[in-house]
Amino acid sequence: MSRYDFDELVDRRGTGCVKWDERPQVLAEASEQVRADAPAGISINPDIIPLWVADMDFKAAPAIQEAVRKRAEHGVFGYTVVGDDYYEAVISWFQRRHEWTIHREEILYTTGVVPAMSVAIKALTMPGEKVLILSPDYNCFFSSVRNNGCEVLETVLCRKGNTFEVDFEDFEAKCADEKTTVFLLCNPHNPCGRVWTKAELERMNDICMKYGVKVVSDEIHCELVMPGYQFQPFAAVNEACRQNSVILNSPSKSFNIAGLQAANIICAQPEWRRRLDRAININEVCDLNPFGPVALIAAYNESEDWLDALNEYLWGNYQTLCAFATEHLPKWKICHLEGTYLPWVDITATEMTSQAYCDCLLREVKVWVNPGTMYGPVSGEGYIRLNIACPRSRLLEALERIAKVESSSNPPA
Repeated sequence: MSRYDFDELVDRRGTGCVKWDERPQVLAEASEQVRADAPAGISINPDIIPLWVADMDFKAAPAIQEAVRKRAEHGVFGYTVVGDDYYEAVISWFQRRHEWTIHREEILYTTGVVPAMSVAIKALTMPGEKVLILSPDYNCFFSSVRNNGCEVLETVLCRKGNTFEVDFEDFEAKCADEKTTVFLLCNPHNPCGRVWTKAELERMNDICMKYGVKVVSDEIHCELVMPGYQFQPFAAVNEACRQNSVILNSPSKSFNIAGLQAANIICAQPEWRRRLDRAININEVCDLNPFGPVALIAAYNESEDWLDALNEYLWGNYQTLCAFATEHLPKWKICHLEGTYLPWVDITATEMTSQAYCDCLLREVKVWVNPGTMYGPVSGEGYIRLNIACPRSRLLEALERIAKVESSSNPPA
């Protein structure tokens, strides 16, 4: 039995929490009045169970809590120097956990993986060029590409039973487009839940190098892997991958410390690093707050057993989800989850659009999930994304609510 209590119900309402205190758009008809009438510190969503944004409802590992508490007790929170212990923690973690050797000079820190993504696109592309993604894909991929004046080019993943594969023929055709200069990879993949194999990653890079396409790999979910699967860092596949890639990672998702804002860009190419560093400063995301470095160090140096226990608990939640759906949600087809805590669910049997189905769940039973169309207007239609990183009792309560809608012969459109 784990010594960590992931079953604890932590009340996050009224804490300025995006996941719990943000007002869903479908309920926004009177949102301004609701906000105006809500007393300070009281949630405006008292009955909603949020299974949407990728944010866990678990307290951070004890070592992280203690490190942040100790830093807070100092009482002065000025500009922060990132010291040797920060770099050493990153290097040690990836060496022992993933057999990936990183050199200190390859690491550039920044405030988050999404800002890092924007930095990489700005540094490695020119406006008007194309950035290739595997669709459906994390919604910020689309916005980051467009915000930097580039065009999103999609290779749609192929559904094979309850999982997904890359259509390498289409992938190569898109790389061959003379305007394609960057391939933006999600590894592990959000929202389809794939943990890409070494062979798949090597094939991706071989094609990219053939056409002069650089690889930017978002590896923020790298520690969230289900039993029987192993995360493969893109840059550790072989030397060619190392030289042709920019890696984005952070402990934020795995250790639930996104609000502390610390992430890393790892790149072996000196000239690319120079351009990346320049883009970090252009985008003004070059400074960390006082809590980010101490949290990262405590996560990587002292919290590995907590992470292993977390993954076991998430696997239990996924098994609970699948068992419940088999018995009570016959119209759901849950795709196989290899990594992340974000199952991808086929709801086409409901004969509702993804958005209509999500709106229905919010209105009828107050459960908030993401429509698949957030991750690809075409490739995501007919799917929803769930966040199962919460206490099991809360997950079951949400599923029981959803089952009430599913049991209705004519659920509201």
